[in-house]
Amino acid sequence: MRAKRSIVVSSENRRRAAKAAAVLLPALSLAFSTVLTTGSSTAAAASWPSASGQQAVSGTIKVSGTRDGGMVRYYGTGDLGSGGQDEDQGPLFELADGAVLKNVILGAPAADGIHCKGTCTLQNVWWEDVGEDAATFKGTSSSQTMTIDGGGARKASDKVFQHNGPGRMVIRNFQVQDFGKLYRSCGNCSKQYQRHVVIENVTVTAPGKSLAGINSNYGDTARLSRVTIVGDSSRKIVPCERYKGVTSGEPTKIGSGPDGTHCLYSTSDITYR
Repeated sequence: MRAKRSIVVSSENRRRAAKAAAVLLPALSLAFSTVLTTGSSTAAAASWPSASGQQAVSGTIKVSGTRDGGMVRYYGTGDLGSGGQDEDQGPLFELADGAVLKNVILGAPAADGIHCKGTCTLQNVWWEDVGEDAATFKGTSSSQTMTIDGGGARKASDKVFQHNGPGRMVIRNFQVQDFGKLYRSCGNCSKQYQRHVVIENVTVTAPGKSLAGINSNYGDTARLSRVTIVGDSSRKIVPCERYKGVTSGEPTKIGSGPDGTHCLYSTSDITYR
C-alpha cells in the first residue's frame, strides 16, 4: 500500500511539474528572445511608410493636445508651396506647448515643416523632402523639451532640426539620409540661449555633413549614443561640431570631435557600415 501511495504522489508531482513548465518555458523563451533582438545594438532602420492619403495645406495647421495624422501625407500649397530655402517661411504645423503630433508624413513642398512653441513631441513623423527645415524648436523656457521619437527625414539641403529657443531636444529611434546637418543650435539668433541635444539610436545614411552643430561659448552640449552611419567609408560625416555662436553676423567653427565637455560621446558610440 505504501509503494502504491508513493506512485500516486509521484504522478501528481509530475503533473504539477509539467503544468509549471508549460507556464514558465514560453515566458523564458520570450525573455531570451527579447534580449537577443534588442540587446545593446542599434535597431535596424524601418522602411519608409506609404501614405494613406494626401492633404494640401495652404495655411498653418495649429495643434494643441494630441493630433494623430493617420499616416496622411501633408504638403504645402499657396503661400506654403514655394519649396524654397527662404528664411521665415511659415510651417505646415505649429504645435502649442505640450502638444503631440504623430503618424504624419510631410511631402513636398514642405515649407518650414513643423514649429514647436514649447515642450512638444513628434512621434513617427516622416519628411520625404525637407523644405527650409524639418522642424524648429522655439519657446522661451529653459525646462522645455522637444522629443522626436521614430520617423525619418531625407533630402535636407541644409538643416533637419533647428533649435532656436532654450531647453533640450531629444532625437531618438530616427533615420536620416541625404542631408546637411541633422541638428543645429542656432548660430546667430538675436537672442541666444544654452541648448542641449541628445541623439540616440539614430541611423544615418550618406551623403551628409554633420550630426550636431552646437555653440560651445553658450554652454551647449550634444550627447550621442548608438549612432550608425551607413555608406560613409571615408568618414566625411562629422558627428559633432563646435561653433562660437553670435547674435549678429555669422558663427565661427572652432572645433569638432569628442571633448568631454560639449561634444559628449566616444568612438564606440558611432558604428560605421
